[in-house]
Amino acid sequence: MLDEAIAAARDSGRGHVADYLDLRSRNDALRVAGVRWLFEAVVEIAGELNREFPGIHIEREEPHNFPHAGSNMAGSLLRVRHGVRCLTVEAGWTRTPADGFMRKGALAVAKVSHFGIAKMNMDFLLRPSEEGPGWSAVAPDGHEAQVDETLLRRHFNVFLGM
Repeated sequence: MLDEAIAAARDSGRGHVADYLDLRSRNDALRVAGVRWLFEAVVEIAGELNREFPGIHIEREEPHNFPHAGSNMAGSLLRVRHGVRCLTVEAGWTRTPADGFMRKGALAVAKVSHFGIAKMNMDFLLRPSEEGPGWSAVAPDGHEAQVDETLLRRHFNVFLGM
C-alpha cells in the first residue's frame, strides 16, 4: 500500500509527499531491524543464562505503548523473569502526530527497567549513522555508550544479582 501511495504522489506531481513517504518507509525498516536485534540479543542471553539459572521466563507483549520524554512510544515489550526479579525491555517509536515526536535524532527508543532497582534503569536510542543504525545507552547524567552484548550482559548481571 505504501508503494502505491508513493507512486500516486509522484504521478500527481507531489514529489515532496512521495519523498516523505519513501523516507518514512526506509526509517521504519531500520526501526524494525533495530528492535528485532535488541530483542533477539536479550532472548539469546536469557536462553544461555537459563542453563545456569533454571527458571528464567520470557514474555513478549505486542502491541505495547509506553511513555518516553513526554511522547507515546508504540512498539513491543519483552519481560524476563526469574523468581521475583524482573528485567523489562520496552522498544518502539512514535507512529502518529498525536504520539509526539522523537527526540535527540532517535529513530526508536528502548527502556530497560529493573524491578526494584530503579537506579539501574537505562534508556537506549536507535540512531542512524554512516555505518548503519545503532543503539546508544543514555545514562541519567547524559553520558552515552554503544549498546552491545557486553552492556546487555551487565544488565543481566544486575537482574540475576551476580
